[in-house]
Amino acid sequence: MANAGATSEVTAHVTQAATTLDTLFQRILARQPEALALLDPLNKQRVTGHTPGRLTYAEADRAIWALSTHFVESGLPPNSVIAIQLPNTIEFVLTVLAAHRAGLVVAVLPLLWRHAELVAALNRTSARAVVTMSSIDGINYSDLAMNAAAEASIQHVCGFGRDLPEGMASLDDVLASEPDQVRSVVQDGREAAVISFDVTSEGVQPILRSHLSLIAGGLAISLESDVRPGAVVMSAFAPMSFAGLASSLVVWLLSGGTLVLHHPFDDEVLEEQINAHSCDVLVAPAQFALQLGKVDLTERLPSLRNVIGLWRAPEQITSSEAWAASDALMTDIYLFGEAGLLGATRGPDGLPLPIMPGPRGTPHNEGSSITGDVLLTPKGTLGLRGPMVPVTAYVPPLSPRDYVDTGYVARLDDSTGAICITAPPAGILAVGGYRFLSNDLREWARRLGPDALLTALPDRVSGHRLVGHARDNTRAREALSEQGLNPLMVEAFLDRTNLI
Repeated sequence: MANAGATSEVTAHVTQAATTLDTLFQRILARQPEALALLDPLNKQRVTGHTPGRLTYAEADRAIWALSTHFVESGLPPNSVIAIQLPNTIEFVLTVLAAHRAGLVVAVLPLLWRHAELVAALNRTSARAVVTMSSIDGINYSDLAMNAAAEASIQHVCGFGRDLPEGMASLDDVLASEPDQVRSVVQDGREAAVISFDVTSEGVQPILRSHLSLIAGGLAISLESDVRPGAVVMSAFAPMSFAGLASSLVVWLLSGGTLVLHHPFDDEVLEEQINAHSCDVLVAPAQFALQLGKVDLTERLPSLRNVIGLWRAPEQITSSEAWAASDALMTDIYLFGEAGLLGATRGPDGLPLPIMPGPRGTPHNEGSSITGDVLLTPKGTLGLRGPMVPVTAYVPPLSPRDYVDTGYVARLDDSTGAICITAPPAGILAVGGYRFLSNDLREWARRLGPDALLTALPDRVSGHRLVGHARDNTRAREALSEQGLNPLMVEAFLDRTNLI
């Protein structure tokens, strides 16, 4: 972040219509330019090789202008897609806001994706550029990006970090330079902002969202969990999804406080960060948050007041253990792939609250439809509608349906009338934040030969875990790696004979 604090001479050429993420940022910037905006993970040096950074709103604004100028000068036309594959660090936030300031649409690529998934995503979205990090946790992401971009015929590839391959533009050098004036951009919250990727019965689908839809998701989380203005928000959830963006980037911009980033997961570093920066909001996977609630939060994490737990497997919420911490509120966030989310803050007994069909308001606006509506579909599945739900991305153009069928099996409780989510979508398997079609697992095993098996076993924490067996597990792993598959499938064929 060299020279990040330098005074910018760039004049903003932004015409504002409906609110965007960048206009939210600029409103905070106008009020408190010297307030602390962004803080890196304390262990960033290990994760990426960069020294941890910290930026005020004014410093962040200058960095955003520098990156935005670079994207424009690279010849990227307005509304073109820029794909990013970055860790949960300051660079991710700056890149997203800079892309929007340049009038671009951001496609977020999960970190576990390797060559096969990257090429497919770049082609499906017609991406014009790729942004990555030189290495993350010892994995050479710059080479992955260059190879995928070459196959997808993408010329503009850039990255943060050292030892970038030939032909990749250095964004560290961009941040160290003074930006020039850029093109005028009309920022309209109704326009496309981000593309994330969901798995439906038809396979991996790119889901396009507007700024307003994304903001609505963050608003649902912020209002339900009662995040105070100026909050110090610790984000320990991977940002490369709708839920990741809404719970970190958007919640931060709505609060106008400080966003502290943690690259999941290092328990000791996370606790050190929370205390070092007096974080009062923690965003994390729900199972991790529940384990945290068993410690004496008052003594170990005295500043923490709100814990936002994100459930990738929402069918597990009703059977989860009670929230044990008395000094911090626990809010359950139900995630339904990329279709949408809903939240419910736990009561005094620490148990999950029932989800009633109909409009979803907040604790202060019961009966309103601020965050959308929940319904039971004729097929006995959960349906969502509202400002955060991108109906057109899921529903065929000629269908009159005004809701998205999440595919999660649900029923109404006979005594309370509450919606009970009983099972995930049929044929779709979840391993942490990554979802697959069960048919895909069988297809990849088939390619390894008649004696190979790749299956998913239930797992309480991650939903499922993958286990594979082949005549030669070592060769099977090499073959899957050569085909560009992600580590979840490759590592399923670990030789476990020495682990028994």
